[in-house]
Amino acid sequence: MNSERATQTVLITGATDGLGKAAALLLAERGYRVFAAGRSVEKRARLDALAKEKKLPLETLEMDVRADDSVQKGVASILQKAGAIDVLINNAGFVYVGAVEDLSLEDWRRQFETNFFGVIRVTQAVLPHMRERRKGRILMMSSVSGFVTPPTQGAYSASKHAVEALSNALRYELYPFGIHAILIQPGYIVTNIQNTAMNLAQTYQEKFKNGPYAKIYASYLGSASSTRAKSRTTPEDCARIILEAIEAPNPKARYGVTSLATFAKWGKRLLSDSAADRMIRRRYGITREAEQSH
Repeated sequence: MNSERATQTVLITGATDGLGKAAALLLAERGYRVFAAGRSVEKRARLDALAKEKKLPLETLEMDVRADDSVQKGVASILQKAGAIDVLINNAGFVYVGAVEDLSLEDWRRQFETNFFGVIRVTQAVLPHMRERRKGRILMMSSVSGFVTPPTQGAYSASKHAVEALSNALRYELYPFGIHAILIQPGYIVTNIQNTAMNLAQTYQEKFKNGPYAKIYASYLGSASSTRAKSRTTPEDCARIILEAIEAPNPKARYGVTSLATFAKWGKRLLSDSAADRMIRRRYGITREAEQSH
């Protein structure tokens, strides 16, 4: 890596755990100056200690992507210390698992406040400085659920569909300024976000065990457990794809990480809606009640 690359500054949201943490560590090891944002005091302290132990150019900062003042304060602090933000990685997010009918409007608002409005909030705070310098990269952590929506994933998928649309718009709008908007589509990688999702699904399954979607919750948990057992891709694998997207002279619009992401992307393009629907219904054991009685 040349010296110019080595001095670039990176802001990563949701960077104290999972994919964000893996990216923060890899980029710091490669010489980038990394600001790892997160809400948890304990997780920030552990990451700071690890960075100090390894002598990495990484420091954490408090940032709640749901709050305007927190984002503005965090971005201002980075600009004061580093003078610029060359790369923004919008990674903060979480998963709500629940049938559309079962989730409250407040659940939907919370899902979008972090996964979508949080992305807009941080991006809008950083963009004026990137435009002024006529360069920068904005990476959006999307998902396979950003273009394929399984049952019980309506809220999460809707938020990631929105992130995909946002990134598409930014890609055109920022082209004149030399700024790249790039989507990262990990697929299923075992992190705490999946643990939380499965715990939430189990909660809803118990809460609505006599409800109309009980079988779908059970199918989701079975499918998630099977996928989890087969998953071999690590957060570090995802971090290497993120590094590739940052350093590519002409980055692609989208980078898939897992084989699932690649398969789903091509399947979405090649299969008709009816064929894709049949595949998903078969995977989750979804049949009409009249069919179940035979």
